[in-house]
Amino acid sequence: MSDISRIISDLDNRLLFKDQLQFLTLFVELLGKFGFRGDTSQSEVSSRHVRLAVSGKCAVVSKWKKTITNGLSRAGNVKMEGNRVSRTDYQLSIAFLQRATGSFDPARECFADNRMGCNDPCLRANKFDLIRRLIIEEDPTFFPIVSPDSCKNEHKTESSTNILKDVLQKRTHTGTGFSFKCILDYTDHYRSGTLTPSQVAENIIRAIEDSENMNPPLKALVQWDQKLILKMADASTARYRAKTPLSPLDGVPVCIKEELKVVPFHYRAGTVFLGKEPETSDATITKKLREAGAIILGVTNMHELGIGTTGCNPNRFHGTARNPYNPQHFTGGSSSGSAAAVAAGLCPLAIGTDGGGSVRIPATFCGIVGLKGTFGRISCNGGLPLSFSTVSAGPLCSSVQDAMIAYALLAVPDPKYPHGLLQPPVSFDGVFTSDLKGLKLGIDWDFFKDCNPEIAEACQQAVEHLKCLGASIVDIRLPEMEEARLSHVICILSEMRAWLEHDFTKHYNEMNLDTRSTLAMGSKFTAVDYIQASRQKTRTMKFLKDLFVDVNCILTPGTACTASAILPSDLITGQSDITTLTESMKYCQLGNFTGIPCLVIPVGYSSAGLPISIQVMAKWWDEAVLFRVGLKLEEFRTETKKPIIYYDTLF
Repeated sequence: MSDISRIISDLDNRLLFKDQLQFLTLFVELLGKFGFRGDTSQSEVSSRHVRLAVSGKCAVVSKWKKTITNGLSRAGNVKMEGNRVSRTDYQLSIAFLQRATGSFDPARECFADNRMGCNDPCLRANKFDLIRRLIIEEDPTFFPIVSPDSCKNEHKTESSTNILKDVLQKRTHTGTGFSFKCILDYTDHYRSGTLTPSQVAENIIRAIEDSENMNPPLKALVQWDQKLILKMADASTARYRAKTPLSPLDGVPVCIKEELKVVPFHYRAGTVFLGKEPETSDATITKKLREAGAIILGVTNMHELGIGTTGCNPNRFHGTARNPYNPQHFTGGSSSGSAAAVAAGLCPLAIGTDGGGSVRIPATFCGIVGLKGTFGRISCNGGLPLSFSTVSAGPLCSSVQDAMIAYALLAVPDPKYPHGLLQPPVSFDGVFTSDLKGLKLGIDWDFFKDCNPEIAEACQQAVEHLKCLGASIVDIRLPEMEEARLSHVICILSEMRAWLEHDFTKHYNEMNLDTRSTLAMGSKFTAVDYIQASRQKTRTMKFLKDLFVDVNCILTPGTACTASAILPSDLITGQSDITTLTESMKYCQLGNFTGIPCLVIPVGYSSAGLPISIQVMAKWWDEAVLFRVGLKLEEFRTETKKPIIYYDTLF
């Protein structure tokens, strides 16, 4: 028997063994037979090696990928802490279901057609059995709501009017060369009379039409009405002539994700089966934007039902939004159209929702700023209640300053949205300091560097910039990240699957195949799984509360990968790629699971010209420190590359 045959035979015979070190020894030995050398040891197998081993690129290993993957899912790098199983590494989840597109293979078709739920081997391959093995004594937490008093937020209270006055008096750094048009660029023209909202609206209409006639079309907006745009613009023009603008957003073009209600458009949420009739009531966010005088261009594209991070949506009402930095790459999702609209210059502000990175991932992939506020901070009333414990609404913007303006106008208690009724007043106290002295920024370097090398390098350089401005970098450890990641998936998919119970049965054949597959997995989770995940939420939130005693912020990359390429087969029935899904969500899930606020800011570009972002996370309700750090990170980015698709509507 050859060495390779012997090792594979040993692996087959030890699928149920309890000695994970013995398994890893055999696995590393197998990797060595295929030339993988260097940083691999018996107790640590890098995610790069694991991905290579099960990617199918090596014919012999591909034949045994299920054996290897199932073995890792049972053993992995785990240790016993009393009665509790705990992860000791930061491995990405590996599934034996590989990237599938187009018509899908028979095995995946069978999996997707299992409406009662996917099979247990799939859950094991994705390591969900880890959660079932845990013994967690904490009581469950169902909503990640933290009392403002417990955060000990020392910021003074200010009125929204005073906050915006201070913000609007500042001109933030934009670097040299190209820069995105920001909110103040629009209002400066309006106040000076060099342009009117009506003139700008006409320019935008031409830009939207051009973007839809190109090959391939941008597909940022999926519903819009030229007459409505001009009507809102004319009303704004009249207010400026009378010197009575309603707010800093008066006359500013904005877009809203199709997951939120916008009169008179269809409330489809990326599907072909929802929103059969035009909407008759606005979401709270939509209402506030109207009251502020913003020109609502229409509703933006999204991944079907928000269940995906690419933005791939080939159904007849939507199509796949294109990344303005490279139209042959995805925008990220699920707020795909909102990111494309801002990056292409159609508007400086768009609204998205974020249950697993759905604002931050497309903002990162499209090179713009994305904010997920504290859970409950911005009302989600009038949004599709797909996941009630993880989703936050938030802005995608041209700049950090634009995010601050949108945040100040939208972050107020809403009687129709109970999760944010006890939120503290918005404060920007100390945001515009000249340095970062006194700030402690926590970084778990093992977690931070577990991403594409180009991303790690760009983000490390950004950290050095913050250090030069006086910030202290504190080495921290983020415990039980694998448990938190899996628990977040259990919570969001269980909630989505429950809300879609009727539609999953009635409209199953009208869904994209990746949507069917994901919801099928959600069908397999039990009430015990959901309670177990909610118990883990209690633990993870406690870890963060303790951590934020010692640091002001936590830094990570925005995503572990850059925007992936669009294959022709992706545009047929959808695309499912577990590796890309995991890498794009890797740094986002902690914020959704625990409800802490997060901000992503572009800090560079890959060798292929695709944007790279860094993420700043803070304690509950302390968005101000995110903006303070974010403004300084904008200074680090000395050059902003112009997207391939970009419209200057201020001419």
